[in-house]
Amino acid sequence: MPKPKGFEKPAGVRDYLPHAAEKLRAIERSVLDCMGAWGYRQIITPTMEYYETVGVASSTSDQKLFKLLNNRGTTMVLRSDITAPIARVVASLLKEEPLPLRLSYHANVFRAMEEEAGREAEFFQTGVELVGDDSPEADAEVVALAIESLKAAGVQSFKIALGHVGFLNGLLEEAIPGEGQEDIRAGLKEVLLQRDFVGYREMLTGLALSELQKEELEGILRLRGGKEICSQAIELSGNPEAKHAAEHLCAVWDALEDYGVAEQVMIDLTMIGDFSYYTGMTFEGYAAELGFPVCSGGRYDNLLQQFGRPAPATGFALKTSRILDGVNGIKQERVLPVLLQYDQSRRKEAFAEAARLRSQGQSVILRHMDDEAAALNKEKTEGISESGKPSPAVGPLGTTYGEVLTFAEQKGADQS
Repeated sequence: MPKPKGFEKPAGVRDYLPHAAEKLRAIERSVLDCMGAWGYRQIITPTMEYYETVGVASSTSDQKLFKLLNNRGTTMVLRSDITAPIARVVASLLKEEPLPLRLSYHANVFRAMEEEAGREAEFFQTGVELVGDDSPEADAEVVALAIESLKAAGVQSFKIALGHVGFLNGLLEEAIPGEGQEDIRAGLKEVLLQRDFVGYREMLTGLALSELQKEELEGILRLRGGKEICSQAIELSGNPEAKHAAEHLCAVWDALEDYGVAEQVMIDLTMIGDFSYYTGMTFEGYAAELGFPVCSGGRYDNLLQQFGRPAPATGFALKTSRILDGVNGIKQERVLPVLLQYDQSRRKEAFAEAARLRSQGQSVILRHMDDEAAALNKEKTEGISESGKPSPAVGPLGTTYGEVLTFAEQKGADQS
């Protein structure tokens, strides 16, 4: 492999220039404020964790983890999600806190780059975890908050797809029972996870099942819509796990109606999320402007027991980097900075004026100018527009100055 050039960076990572960084931070602040209004308090966890604890417990497959060795030879990982680190904290530093706990976060996470469009090796997530409540109301709360958070991030047009891993588990167990059929059931789940409905039908065709069984399994592809899907799902399967999942989704939907957000949600029982991680309700949010999810979440009741504190939990994460790139984002109320030019003779006075303006919340950029450069600098910053009037001053990185002040000895007075 050739030596990288000085300006190169690793594949899958990016630089955020000032405009993008400001937009990202504006989204972060707006979303965290929204989450705070629902009682969620922010938590910050380390960038590195132990592979044997958080790395193994995370929802990320092993081959997608970034691993490294510390100076003691212990395998570490860069965090691939925030849910597993929060579970570690809840089971340790917060073990004496009564449940439920409501925690929020904003952080960068790392995963080995994938070939699909929209995948990066490092990206930002903003999300919440609701720990210690297994009720339908808890699931509805995180879905409703996800909707409000997407709005706070500036996403205008989107839809939430709501599913439940228990329904497919029960349906498959009923149609393809037995301990020797695990691979077949896992294969059907995998093609649904990849949203490969053609592949799902092809797999069903090749199975030694009755036509009634095949019709039952193919029926899940039609279970997409509104509240009516719940009753259809209950009728499709007699399996207790599948019925319980459908009834739970009905209860979640009823709560979402009471929140007044059901019109932005659809039930899609082919949407199962990572079936090795999620244990109940799952959901994804899709923006009209993008072809991939801008948020995802669900219930993961088995995670905390891996850290010694069994407790139900549900939550979601916004794909903040995708929102930054794919939608207009929130409107930023940005105060234009003042450019304050000065020469050596009035430097102290200029510094004092800059301090005064900054104490009032004004952004001030200082620039030294000598006598020879004064006229040239003034010409560059003020300029003349096509209308013949002075144009707004523009500096590096497209910075527009709201005002230009000059502290110089030329005229013995300030100029703006």
